[in-house]
Amino acid sequence: MIGMESDDEIRRVPEMGAEAAGASVSGRETGSVAHPDRVQGSAEGGTRRKGKNPADKENKRLKRLLRNRVSAQQARERKKAYLSELEVRVKELEKKNSEVEERLSTLQNENQMLRHILKNTTAGMQERK
Repeated sequence: MIGMESDDEIRRVPEMGAEAAGASVSGRETGSVAHPDRVQGSAEGGTRRKGKNPADKENKRLKRLLRNRVSAQQARERKKAYLSELEVRVKELEKKNSEVEERLSTLQNENQMLRHILKNTTAGMQERK
């Protein structure tokens, strides 16, 4: 990952002679100073280093595992909070549904009574005619 140096890279102090030769006007390092763990072709017998040493690989793997573990824990906590919010919402909606059903029942009874009154009233008027 860019910007994530290993502990060895953080502790490494560049050599004074190489730093003066490798620094540019912008303050960025060039040449072998930018990557001191990489060996230049002619500097040490023409051999290039292949890959990183096992300790660096293991350190990187452990950091990745730790980040993954933290991320997974955060995801579990977000899911738990989301489910809690859903449970609260379910209770609120169940309560509202119960109130609406009660109101519906009341209105149906009222409607039935009014229809019965209307029927009796219209029947009484027709008898008078």
